[in-house]
Amino acid sequence: MQKILIVGSGDVARRILSRLAHRARVYALLRDPGRSADWRSAGATPVLADLDDRRSLTRLAGLADSVLHLAPPPSDGALDTRTRHLLAALGKAKSLPRHLVYVSTTGVYGDCGGAAIDETRCLNPESARAARRVDAERALRDWGARRGVAVSILRAPGIYAADRLPLERLQKGLPALVDRDDAYTNHIHADDLAAACIAALRRGRANRAYNVVDDSGLKMGDYFDRVADAFGLPRPPRLTREEAASRLSPLQMSFMRESRRIGNRRLKTELKLSLAYPTVDAGIAGACSRRNAC
Repeated sequence: MQKILIVGSGDVARRILSRLAHRARVYALLRDPGRSADWRSAGATPVLADLDDRRSLTRLAGLADSVLHLAPPPSDGALDTRTRHLLAALGKAKSLPRHLVYVSTTGVYGDCGGAAIDETRCLNPESARAARRVDAERALRDWGARRGVAVSILRAPGIYAADRLPLERLQKGLPALVDRDDAYTNHIHADDLAAACIAALRRGRANRAYNVVDDSGLKMGDYFDRVADAFGLPRPPRLTREEAASRLSPLQMSFMRESRRIGNRRLKTELKLSLAYPTVDAGIAGACSRRNAC
C-alpha cells in the first residue's frame, strides 16, 4: 500500500484525506496534539511535529513514498524556513520519497497588467509572502534535482468552497473597484485543488509547475457581484482605487493590485484533470444548492 505524508492540516488537506484514506496509508503532520483524534477518525495516522522546530521532524525520514506539502511559509522573513526544515528532515533517510507535490500560489507571478499568462511567465513576486513562496519553489526544485525526487509544483489562486465565499465581506458592505481600476482574478474550488494534488501524485512531471485555476475569466468586482446576487445580498459599492485605499487595509488592497488571467492547459492535458467546478458560477450554484438542502 502506498504511504503518503500530508504536510499542512487545513481544509484542502482534509478533502485530500477523504479521497485517499481508503486506498493508501496516510500520515498527517500535526502541530496540535488536540487534533490527533479527529484526524485519526478520518483515516490518517497523526505525526506530531512542528515545521518551525527542526528537532521535532526526525520521524519524517523514510516515512512515506510520496509527500503532499500544503503548509504555508512563516509569516515573516525572506526565506521559507519551514520548507527548508522539511527537506532537511526528509533528506536524512536512505530511502527518499519518489514524489513531492507542493502547493504554491499564483501570487508568484505578481501583477501582469491583466495579461493572459501560463507557467512560462517569469516569476515576479510583489509581496513578501509571495517572495517566500518563490523561495520555497526554488529550494524544492533544487533539492529534487539533486536528490532524484520528482517535485511537482501546483500554483493555486483564491481558493473557495461553499463555506469559503466572501459573504461576510458583502454583509459588511466593503467596496469593490470600478471596472476601469479592477483587477482580473483567478479561482479554484477547494475540491478541485484536492483532486489536482492527487492527480499530480499520479501524473505530475519532475521539476514542473502547474497552474491550478478554473476556466473563469472574471474581474474581482464581477465575482463579488455574482456571489451577492446568488445569496440575495447587496452588491458591493464600486469605488476608484484611490477611494478604496481609504476604506480598506493594505492587505486587502494588495489583492486588488495584481491583475492576471491565468491559463490551465497543463492542468487539463498533463494532469488530465476534469474540473468538478469549471467556473465560479458552477461553484456558487453548488453552494446555493447545498444551502437550500439544509
